Amino acid sequence: MLAVSTIEELQGRLGQELGISDWHPVTQRDISTFAEVTHDQQWIHTDVEKATQLGPFGGTIAHGYYTLALAMHLMQQVVSLEGFGMVVNYGLNRVRFPAPLPVGDRVRLRLSLEGIESRPGGGDVTFLMSFECAAQDKPVCIAESVVRVYE
Repeated sequence: MLAVSTIEELQGRLGQELGISDWHPVTQRDISTFAEVTHDQQWIHTDVEKATQLGPFGGTIAHGYYTLALAMHLMQQVVSLEGFGMVVNYGLNRVRFPAPLPVGDRVRLRLSLEGIESRPGGGDVTFLMSFECAAQDKPVCIAESVVRVYE
């Protein structure tokens, strides 16, 4: 894991891939729990039998927002920003879900540092997140995450 604690250290990594997280299993239990909590009970995510028989993917798939919700967990395996006074999620840019993430598969995060915008007392750091599925070459989610860091 890469540990950074200053804007200057981040600037030295601008435009670079920072690393890849461990694989994370995608279970039906987690998908069903996510569906319950978010009130998104669409059958393509929750009804294994119907999704297998009628769905275009041969079974249930993860919600796109479930994949995105794994961002912080997986990012923390790649980069540590704990040396800053405070780190907060500022937002997301250009989120896309180019391919389905089948339940029963695994997902990991490939993380790059795309931009840094200085602000008084810190800065906005933009990471490119590419979520990869073990069973396919196409990413299941691509998004820019903007994190505000305070020194």
